[in-house]
Amino acid sequence: MSEAPPESPADERVSVHSVSFGDASFDELRAHWRSLGVGRLSLVDSQLLEPALPKVISAQGYTVETVFHLFESTDKLHRVIDTAAAVGARSIYMLTGGRGELSWEDAAERFCAAVQPGVDSARQAGVALAIENASGLYADIHIAHTLRDTIELAESAGLGICIDLFHCWTEAHLGALVERALPRTVMIQLSDYVLGDRALPARAVPGDGVIPLEAVVGQALTADYSHGFDLELIGPRIEAEGRVEAARRARAAASAMLQRVEGTAG
Repeated sequence: MSEAPPESPADERVSVHSVSFGDASFDELRAHWRSLGVGRLSLVDSQLLEPALPKVISAQGYTVETVFHLFESTDKLHRVIDTAAAVGARSIYMLTGGRGELSWEDAAERFCAAVQPGVDSARQAGVALAIENASGLYADIHIAHTLRDTIELAESAGLGICIDLFHCWTEAHLGALVERALPRTVMIQLSDYVLGDRALPARAVPGDGVIPLEAVVGQALTADYSHGFDLELIGPRIEAEGRVEAARRARAAASAMLQRVEGTAG
């Protein structure tokens, strides 16, 4: 496959999650990474098993910012931690698994007990382990749907937090919740929402919608947040523009936002 020339350098803190490219093959992902000029990779756990990944990371100087994992068992989590550590991944963020007929409190207690060996294993491997807030539409595979609940669960389990602003921007007292979450936050995911869009997953390129991304990013940087900003771009609006084109425009928008925020702070 021929590869397009790389884009002009964008802010190195901005990654584009591999889910943004749908079911792209590994060779296609490599072409997208080069075309976009990314330095940090955000992957799904199954992609860690790609035999060529370690060589590509070494040859291209990539770093693995984060890896998504759906928690199902301690054994599977241990394997993901081992493979993530082998490629130098900085963090793993998870969905928790569903609650079935359990109350939220009982499901949280069960999850905390089940994940604890993984917390210890990740600490020893030098990989940050976190959970994210995700839509209630994923209740079959997750129990932390608001940022408030995600913070409570992370504090109980001794985990970090991945803040997905798409799923929490409408919450009351968002600034206070972000302030509480930031000491545990290992990743902030950016996308936007256009009012009235009902075409799920309904995500948009940052700057196209109404999510107060700049305010939250500014709050994070003021609080000395030092990790990355990940673009998770999925849904009909992204597909209509073209996944790579949307990712390119989103990286430029996020990079410009970081420059504005830091210029204002300076």
